[in-house]
Amino acid sequence: MSRREDSERILYYRLCVFPLRMPPLRDRSEDIRLLAEHFALLASQRLKIPHARLTDSAIEQLTAYAWPGNVRELQNVIERAVIVSQGGPLRVDVVLGPCGKKLHSAAVSASIFSREEMERRDEQNILKALERAQGKIYGVDGAAAILGMKPTTLTSRMKKIKLGKS
Repeated sequence: MSRREDSERILYYRLCVFPLRMPPLRDRSEDIRLLAEHFALLASQRLKIPHARLTDSAIEQLTAYAWPGNVRELQNVIERAVIVSQGGPLRVDVVLGPCGKKLHSAAVSASIFSREEMERRDEQNILKALERAQGKIYGVDGAAAILGMKPTTLTSRMKKIKLGKS
């Protein structure tokens, strides 16, 4: 066991004696920017790629997300965004995909939709993604990436609802 691992183990046992209560990340939105910047720097160094920039848009998306997985989920999202961004501005929207639309629990609607309503909403969602991607399906900035699904899944759904080439 290394000296560092031994020190961490000792610290762990000492902290277990004294309970620490920490509010969930969704209740500490002011911490998200600092944590995201820290995780982006660590991931960039570990992967040996240029440090990715954290834009105001990315911060807005991160603070709007509910973070059910707390800080570990934030770290995971930032690491994936660093990989996807390849040294440019962090592409949090691509990593969070449709899950990024999950807002704090107070803002989440408790509505239940019928199958027909879900299909109609799915069609509208696909159309909006295609519009944002300027008709492009494949690639990092394609509609499939925006929706957080495989391009083949998107094309299959488009055929099902009779969108695109006939």
